[in-house]
Amino acid sequence: MMMNSLTGKVALITGASRGIGHAILLGLADMGATVVGTATSEMGTKTIHAALSTKGYAGGGVIMDVREDDSVAKALAAIEETYGAPAIVVNNAGITADNLFLRMKMEEWQAVMNTNLTALYRVTKPCLRAMLKAHWGRIINISSVCGLTGNPGQVNYSAAKAGMIGFTKALALEVASRNITVNAIAPGFIGTDMTSVLNEAQQAQLKSTIPLQRIGRPEEIAAAVCFLASPGASYITGETLQVNGGMYMQ
Repeated sequence: MMMNSLTGKVALITGASRGIGHAILLGLADMGATVVGTATSEMGTKTIHAALSTKGYAGGGVIMDVREDDSVAKALAAIEETYGAPAIVVNNAGITADNLFLRMKMEEWQAVMNTNLTALYRVTKPCLRAMLKAHWGRIINISSVCGLTGNPGQVNYSAAKAGMIGFTKALALEVASRNITVNAIAPGFIGTDMTSVLNEAQQAQLKSTIPLQRIGRPEEIAAAVCFLASPGASYITGETLQVNGGMYMQ
């Protein structure tokens, strides 16, 4: 990883107050980027501000609800006014609403699609204009191994994460001539709030399906994001990087 190779770049990370998003925020800041993390609450933005100020990193937190057009527009306007237009966008915000398909309510389907997939349209499109003008940009979408393999009880989540991969490939083709790369990362099971609810027996069963026999760390996903944002990945676009401990190999 090239230290300070992103100096002068503004990076936007959605869902950055905890877990994978928070690790990405700190990873990109460590590379010299001015980082702006989004959260849906004031408490979340305070967490982001505190983490950055403690380490002397440039950037801050902003309230953004990726489900709402007005919230996204207001947040992006504030970011551009304070820090400048994002040259790096990491679409990380996501939710789950698990249920067997026959029991799945329309609200559960729509909530996951709106947050995990439609948000890519809301956030990426306005940011793309400045990237096109600058002839430089990095768009990195956090998908999931479930978008490649499917997962029972997660038809909505798997469909949304697979949609992110299709979005990545199509947009990569559209903007490659302007020196903008678009890639996805498909994490496996990572140690976050979502996996912390599993009991010891469930975690043991889960680890038995992973060749590396452990759950991944948020920092390992952040490292992949930092690589894709770095000059070393300038010839990579339209790809989905799998970071899953070997549980799925394509």
